[in-house]
Amino acid sequence: MMRIATEQIGITCPEADIYNRLLVLDGKHILELGCGNAENTRNIATSGVDRKVTALEVDEIAHELNLRITDLPNVIFGLSGAEDIPLEDESVDVVFMFKSLHHVPIELMDQSMQEIRRVLKPGGLVYISEPVIAGDFNEILRLFHNEQKVREAAFNTVKKAVDEGLFELVEETFFNSPMKFENFSDFENKVINATHSDHVLDEELYRLVKHRFEDHAGEDATHFLMPIRVDLLQRPLS
Repeated sequence: MMRIATEQIGITCPEADIYNRLLVLDGKHILELGCGNAENTRNIATSGVDRKVTALEVDEIAHELNLRITDLPNVIFGLSGAEDIPLEDESVDVVFMFKSLHHVPIELMDQSMQEIRRVLKPGGLVYISEPVIAGDFNEILRLFHNEQKVREAAFNTVKKAVDEGLFELVEETFFNSPMKFENFSDFENKVINATHSDHVLDEELYRLVKHRFEDHAGEDATHFLMPIRVDLLQRPLS
């Protein structure tokens, strides 16, 4: 039974520990939807052998930066959303969505799941990780960017795809992803000023966000745990 968590559950580890446990990636054509700054792309592309990666992003600024990467010969970067994947039918072995489904416009989420099924080979796997609505980091984020509606929509989209037989649920797991910011300026640069969003904070709200963030500051840096739900889905063989 698929469930949406409202509290921190599971182990604390880098996300790579989760997907490497769940998936065999060597010798596969891998599609990443919403690759952002290509951090996960790099880890996937360089951590094994004979991996072909197609990494798509809708943020034009991030995409232009990714096109400057010259040391990942097995990666092709593209500018496209999950609702319109520029790949042939049944051409992909594994699809990743790292905290990106909730960034798809709600009205396009179902279409995105249809597109993922189309490009997946029968028996192919979909790894979808989504932040759970809990934790100290989420409490700060929601001050200027409340994602509850879109995160719940993402979960319901995955559940619907399973309920309707578009995919089969292989495993659902929860873990805590460690996050580290050197200081508030680092948080501001990576979160408030993220190029995929357009956050506008007035002076009062900015001070409040900074105050709440600095409440969690440690001696060396500011650390958070982001609770994550992972749904591993499979396209049926027939």
